Amino acid sequence: MRAAEKALSDLTAILNEQQFGSVEEAKSFLHDLLTTGELPPAENATALQKAQELVYEAFEASGKKLVELARQALEICPDCADAYVLLAEEAAQTLEEQKNLFEQGVLAGERALGPKMFKNEVGNFWGILETRPYMRARAGLAQCLWLLSSRKEALDHYRDLLRLNPNDNQGIRYLLANCLLAEALDQELENLLHTYEDDRSATWLYSRALLLFRKDGNSQRARAALQEAKAYNRFVPLFLLGKKRLPRYLPDYIGMGDENEAVEYAALALELWQQTPGALTWLSDTAPGDPYMA
Repeated sequence: MRAAEKALSDLTAILNEQQFGSVEEAKSFLHDLLTTGELPPAENATALQKAQELVYEAFEASGKKLVELARQALEICPDCADAYVLLAEEAAQTLEEQKNLFEQGVLAGERALGPKMFKNEVGNFWGILETRPYMRARAGLAQCLWLLSSRKEALDHYRDLLRLNPNDNQGIRYLLANCLLAEALDQELENLLHTYEDDRSATWLYSRALLLFRKDGNSQRARAALQEAKAYNRFVPLFLLGKKRLPRYLPDYIGMGDENEAVEYAALALELWQQTPGALTWLSDTAPGDPYMA
């Protein structure tokens, strides 16, 4: 998905250089691009744009080549947030080093975007291509802070990422939901679930069921929420209850309602179920003949 941004970035840069005299001229230009399938080289690229081009190349690389390209990008422009993101993901040796690199990426992104972007485009982030490196760096920083037990800071970052981009293209709400459960911030979680009430992912449905069990115990509402969650993804209880073993690595891709989605959810939420008294017993106490637990 990151590499796919390159085509959009190139197109945006080229269109910004054009001075169309009419709508028809613009349409003709775009038609020619679609016909040839080739973008002309952009002129007058800034240092940041040149650095980002190296990052796009790094997205397609691996190992030493990836790290080398990220470092070259920073030599060209120290405000290239994505270069820090790549180094944090691929070159950091410790969690603390990873956190520091993500932190540098956040600062680089803030410099590159400038204060007006944060003032004028709240709610619109991610739809603006230039904001995405910053958003990636900040999400990575939040995850590191959580793992380093700086939980309040992590929560503040997650909340602000959703403020900037309520459409939540990054899936921040799923991470935040688990964090709120871990911190027993049940009212905030209830508000978050309501904000994205149309979400039908495993994380959302099972989080709602667990929250209701925490609040009401084995109530009718809690049971109904659990049955809805099981109907959507029947694999989740198998992993939460240890009937199937979690793999060592999370899957690269997940599908709605499939086993990979269950693996990802269970890996992140198992501890939350274990720490909620009676939750796993409640999960396993299904009616005789329940096909989900067969």
